[in-house]
Amino acid sequence: MQIRMIKSALVLLAASAVIGSVSYASRPTLEPMDVAQLKIDSFVMRAIETDPNAIPILIRMQAQADLSGIETAHLPREERLTRVYDALRNVALDTQGDLVTFLEKNSVTYRRFYITNMIAVWGANARLVKQLARRSDVSHIYGNPTIKTKNPNDSTEIEDLVNEIANLSPRRVRKAEVRSKSEPVVGDNISFTRADQIWKTYGKAGEGIVVAGQDTGVEFDHPALVRQYRGNEHGTFSHDYNWHDSIHAATPMRSIQKDANRCGYDLKTPCDDGDHGSHTMGTMLGSDGKRNTVGMAPNAKWIACRNMDGGDGTPAAYIECFEWLLAPYAFGADPMRDGNPTKAPHIINNSWSCPSKEGCSKGAEIEPALQAMKAAGIMVVVSAGNEGPSCGTIEDAPAWHTDLVLSVGAYDHRMGKIAIFSSRGPSQLNGKIGPDLVAPGVGIRSSIPGKKFEGGPLWQGTSMAGPHVAGAVALLWGIHPELIGEIEITKELLRQSATPTEADEICGGVPGSAVPNNTYGMGVMNIAKAIQAADVKGSKPGPIVPLPKPRDTTAKTVPALVPAKSAVKSHGPSPIPRSREKLKASQWPEPRKGQ
Repeated sequence: MQIRMIKSALVLLAASAVIGSVSYASRPTLEPMDVAQLKIDSFVMRAIETDPNAIPILIRMQAQADLSGIETAHLPREERLTRVYDALRNVALDTQGDLVTFLEKNSVTYRRFYITNMIAVWGANARLVKQLARRSDVSHIYGNPTIKTKNPNDSTEIEDLVNEIANLSPRRVRKAEVRSKSEPVVGDNISFTRADQIWKTYGKAGEGIVVAGQDTGVEFDHPALVRQYRGNEHGTFSHDYNWHDSIHAATPMRSIQKDANRCGYDLKTPCDDGDHGSHTMGTMLGSDGKRNTVGMAPNAKWIACRNMDGGDGTPAAYIECFEWLLAPYAFGADPMRDGNPTKAPHIINNSWSCPSKEGCSKGAEIEPALQAMKAAGIMVVVSAGNEGPSCGTIEDAPAWHTDLVLSVGAYDHRMGKIAIFSSRGPSQLNGKIGPDLVAPGVGIRSSIPGKKFEGGPLWQGTSMAGPHVAGAVALLWGIHPELIGEIEITKELLRQSATPTEADEICGGVPGSAVPNNTYGMGVMNIAKAIQAADVKGSKPGPIVPLPKPRDTTAKTVPALVPAKSAVKSHGPSPIPRSREKLKASQWPEPRKGQ
């Protein structure tokens, strides 16, 4: 796919969500240099000093679409998605034309983004940056640095986990995972969440829900993932609208090191160049139907976008994936003309970060994309980060955008405590308590390329915790489709139903005994209780067994992952403690056509 985009002759569609009938097409004026200087991000200024002739930048346009009315309109899902897509692309088409002409005249390589109304430019020089900053239609110029994914590597934590595994029965446990040679089993991390009890009680395991991962890619034909791939049409594969590669060429660091990517670039077919993406996808929904059920919602479907080059990402790649996920398009198509928002996923897992210390501008580049996802009713689940145990280490985008995402810390479900590496709150962006909640993130076994499964001490991180919650949302929305797209209600259900957990430390002035606190947030994810809380509105079956004690690693047999012929006899939902505030009936969304 060519990075340089051809100007589209698309006729603008009328959409009430766009800012009225205002036109942004007037020619920009030139602003004084002292004003222009304020628009240039500090990373770009440093890059100018280092190499003034090869600066990767992101140009944000002054005009931005107003999506606020869409989010509160309670529209059917497909209409809501389409309105967001149209509103964003119409503003971009109406405002980027003059700047595109200017860039063409300067013979630079660029790519247009409608989701943030930005244009990425590769190889800008200092003179061009200053010219761009003087334009009145330009709001800000951010850097587009290469970001390296950070994984926890604390030797003490790894040693503790290895010792714990050694003390477990070798007959039952291998690499921190419960297995059986004779019958299907689920991972101890999955049984800890009681996802398997939910499948049995409700006869549902994510049916009708599409999850997405933007990561290092996915091995689409892995035995635990191939059945659930949305591009799998009874054994015939169609990757258009189901897979996108935002890595079109080697990142600068790989080019310098001459480190070849094992998958290549600009891929038409899904591939995982770093294992990480297949592992996180497996935790969301992986199951081979035999001895390896490693995912939370094994009957959900998945799509994916590669946003990293072997673990190295850029803000432009992250934005491109968000854009494709909002309105997937075929390989080589024009995102502004050919996107199909009706093919958007319900939930996106994000096990990556964009650190300010590495050149991201406090996530300002990504924030408009997160706002668009929330307006569209797409749940964005993010990993809190692996910078713990110090307080105030939720310090990177997208985790610190607490109002726009569901952030997840890592819990050691075998030891019954927070993982030492899990980032603590408060958020460095807005000072709010974080994470939202925690989920298993230590010694997680899941799918990896080569048709294999792997767990143990190397697979730990909030990267492993986030997919548990993304899969849990798939379970919740599959059982309660009236909640699809209801981001705030869903977040509150998960938060209020979490098991409160006391922390040892005081962070941000918040004592560890408080709920929420800056270590566990609202507590350990309890998806069974969240579903039961949702059942209060209706008459779904229950009860579900309580969560196990921390060291319970008993193997659980996997039930048939097909809808039950008859529901389990209901004795009414388990009571929710009075200390946990319930949503009032008046707050509950009514079923909408097109869910």
